[in-house]
Amino acid sequence: MDLPVTLDHGDLVDPPDAAPVVPTLEARRVGAWFGDHQILEDIDLAMAPNTVTAIIGPSGCGKSTFLRVLNRMHELVPGASLAGEVLLDGTDVYGRGIRPSSTRLHIGMVFQKPNPFPTMSIRENVLSGLKLAGIRRPDHDGLVEQCLTRAGLWNEVKDRLGRPGGALSGGQQQRLCIARSLAVEPRVLLMDEPCSALDPSSTRRIEETIRELGTEVTIVIVTHNMHQAARISDVTAFFLGDQDRPGTIVECGPTTELFSTPNDPRTEDYIQGRFG
Repeated sequence: MDLPVTLDHGDLVDPPDAAPVVPTLEARRVGAWFGDHQILEDIDLAMAPNTVTAIIGPSGCGKSTFLRVLNRMHELVPGASLAGEVLLDGTDVYGRGIRPSSTRLHIGMVFQKPNPFPTMSIRENVLSGLKLAGIRRPDHDGLVEQCLTRAGLWNEVKDRLGRPGGALSGGQQQRLCIARSLAVEPRVLLMDEPCSALDPSSTRRIEETIRELGTEVTIVIVTHNMHQAARISDVTAFFLGDQDRPGTIVECGPTTELFSTPNDPRTEDYIQGRFG
């Protein structure tokens, strides 16, 4: 694994009396490979506490791979390798003695397709992460209500918690998966195109949930929907790469600035739909 390097922040200078914001999650010079094929190269990205970071870019530029690197799912693929560091509250999650399962408790993942356990009840789905991790929590009923409320689902299912999670609509299933992730109290929640399979009404509800959760949990979301990125995120990172070139970050900054006055013409071309 590469040694960490000092990041060059260019002209970014904190105000004289402002304390620097310590990122909840930070990627330093991250590279990723599948066999001999490099997917990502020198990715530096700091994700601040209680913010929503959107990752945009054309298909094949490594966005989903980057998410999987962040919570140590990348290493589950045979032949996969990586370089660099991923720091959670300043500690490298790939450091010696740190278990992948522990990392995934702190850095949760919501996938593109909702994946509740179909034979488990709604209540059992919410508590399943705790059971699998061997975590004991008092007041399961209170925890279920809290997590479903935070996921924006409680009022819709509170009278049928014993029914199968797989019987819910697609949008409800996705919010159930979010509630399941929240039950283990993650520091970070990764979302890989969580609305791509949903109808507009369900998408709107998931976006509302993301905005509400973004004040409590650090969220990183991959999306192909430019309007969605503009609506829900505080910071946007534009990735670019293809089969011949590994993915890199072209530009990253506050979402309002990146969408209105991007610094790189490639960013503007992508946002305006000229490619990708």
